[in-house]
Amino acid sequence: MTKQVIEPTPNLPSSSSRKSKKSPQNSSSNPSFSTGSDNFIIPSTASTSSFYKDSRRSSASGRTSLSSLRESVLPDQPNIYDFQEICAATHNFLLKPHSSSSSSTAWLCSIRDQQSVVVQRRFRRQIDTAQLIDRLTVICKSHHSSLVKLKGASISGSYIYLVYDYVVSASLADCLRNAKNPNFTVLSSWASRIRIASDIAHGLDYVHNSTGLGFEFVHNHIKSSSIIVVEPNLNAKICHFGTSELCGEIMRENVESRELKRSDSKINKFEGTRGYMAPEFQRSGIATQMCDVYAFGVVILELLSGMEALTYTVDEESGSYVRISVVDAARGAVEGSGGGLRQWVDKRLKDSYPVEVVEKLTRLALECVADDPDGRPDMGKVVVRVSQMFLESQEWTEKMGVITDFSVSLAPR
Repeated sequence: MTKQVIEPTPNLPSSSSRKSKKSPQNSSSNPSFSTGSDNFIIPSTASTSSFYKDSRRSSASGRTSLSSLRESVLPDQPNIYDFQEICAATHNFLLKPHSSSSSSTAWLCSIRDQQSVVVQRRFRRQIDTAQLIDRLTVICKSHHSSLVKLKGASISGSYIYLVYDYVVSASLADCLRNAKNPNFTVLSSWASRIRIASDIAHGLDYVHNSTGLGFEFVHNHIKSSSIIVVEPNLNAKICHFGTSELCGEIMRENVESRELKRSDSKINKFEGTRGYMAPEFQRSGIATQMCDVYAFGVVILELLSGMEALTYTVDEESGSYVRISVVDAARGAVEGSGGGLRQWVDKRLKDSYPVEVVEKLTRLALECVADDPDGRPDMGKVVVRVSQMFLESQEWTEKMGVITDFSVSLAPR
């Protein structure tokens, strides 16, 4: 099927003149680009057939010309999905969710004869139409083996529906912490752990530095539950690339962001996940690439120890809650003596790992979670160091004759 891009047109027929299904949020079903119900400058949705334009035809609107996009003849133009396609694929959103959280819901379904994951998120702030299309275009044409690909999007009212490739996998969080069998992990070898660390580093470096945009990308959703592990080689892929950019979660350091920061409006309050939020993000609500670096450091510490990023337990004597942070535990292990690091590293690795490499990776992760963002390395530097550790790990494996050619499975146990 030919992939097409829709463009805004100035004078469009009212949605009331046509019959169409409404979204679950009682939003408009008009496919034109217009002002949304919450003062978002976003496309609303309904049958888009009359608004698809020939790729050689110049914009009829005085606003937002897409001629440069069409003329680029990109191999991967972003799909603009008709909202009715989303409704049909999800059985009008009655399909059992693939996953759900306070900020999003996802459905595993078939769209255009392809298995996909549809993620519903609310817009966090006003987004200019041209900016939205430009970023969607770049994100959809991005390719990296460590990223789950965004195929396209649909918009209805104040909601955006992001369509991602479906990849058979398990989350890194589930691979590290099997609720049914805590003593088992599919990531039982050091080779699998360092491979995942390398994949995440390369994927995030691509997000930050290799998309060819005139602005910096921020992921803003790096955590162990947003990283998947894929068979047969147990490679890692980062999910939700583009979500924060397309939902208006990212505020740039300019006049607009300063105005948003001063506002008390609920749509300008941004979410984070406890244990992964950099200190400066908790203070300002402004996500930057250094916030991604912080979250990356936390994930690496989880990967090394098997611990959760942040947990609370009840002290039996006092009855009060005790905060347990993987960052604090790692700092104590590195600063301690008498085999502190060996005591901290995941016991399920059975002490079969290159100690020097583990210590290097732990110290790198702790640099990434420095309280001062200026003290953190950027991902360009991180990926070089992790790549060197990956090579050292391969040399250690060959030297030790560690058996790595065995069958593994992510199936439930």
